Amino acid sequence: MSNYETLSLNQLKKNSSASNWSGGMQLLETVVSTQEEAKRLAESGAPEGTAVIAEEQTGGRGRMGRKWHSPRGKGIWMSVVLRPKLPLLLTPQLTLLAGVAVCTAIRRVTGVQAGIKWPNDLLAGGRKICGILLESSLREGGLHYCIAGIGIAVNLTEEDYPDYLRGVGTSLLIQRGGIPVDRSELAGAVLAELEYQYNLYMEQGFKPIRELWESMSVTLGRQIALNTPQGRSEGTAVGLDDNGGLLLKDESGHITNVCSGEIEII
Repeated sequence: MSNYETLSLNQLKKNSSASNWSGGMQLLETVVSTQEEAKRLAESGAPEGTAVIAEEQTGGRGRMGRKWHSPRGKGIWMSVVLRPKLPLLLTPQLTLLAGVAVCTAIRRVTGVQAGIKWPNDLLAGGRKICGILLESSLREGGLHYCIAGIGIAVNLTEEDYPDYLRGVGTSLLIQRGGIPVDRSELAGAVLAELEYQYNLYMEQGFKPIRELWESMSVTLGRQIALNTPQGRSEGTAVGLDDNGGLLLKDESGHITNVCSGEIEII
């Protein structure tokens, strides 16, 4: 199989047949951002589970407006419409939920033992292999919908990365020693797993998601540095709080709840 294989909507739907969400799937060639396409569909009333997948993004983005490298035919660039009945305070839990779903699908389909770095990255071999971006829309003071953006570096080679990402990013192809991954199979597995974990969360709450997240985490038990607008602090990541924030224990034993910020593993 060539690592330049094109995606097929029929094959994507077949590979995600375990998901009730596959019927709303859209496959596009080139878009600025799947997030923006999914938002447009959500605003026009698209149902929960509507997924937008693109072969290429010209303006894909990650957290804090960073550019997301999304070359044609090499990754899974996907955004999914969610309509959870949740207080806004709990939406960070959905980022962790998506991380669990994607990590589970990657491990099962590819054998790559990816791990989750709080709050929204997946790592393999110590390098970033996937990013997750959850964006929420409010209406009349409440949550209207969320868009879960998922970007997985599937069949990129080292040469596919710009200089500033080499040594930082990796791909499933690289981690598998040059063996390519069927993007259609993986995309279908991600969508099916996302729906499964989402339904589990809606039925049983955050507890089972938190347990799965902690079992897949590459952050917990590690010494980390947290960078925020207020400055830099260091400590040991010891768990998640009830809202999905990171619990950071400093040298004195004091535990702080971290809701946002950039972390690095020391």
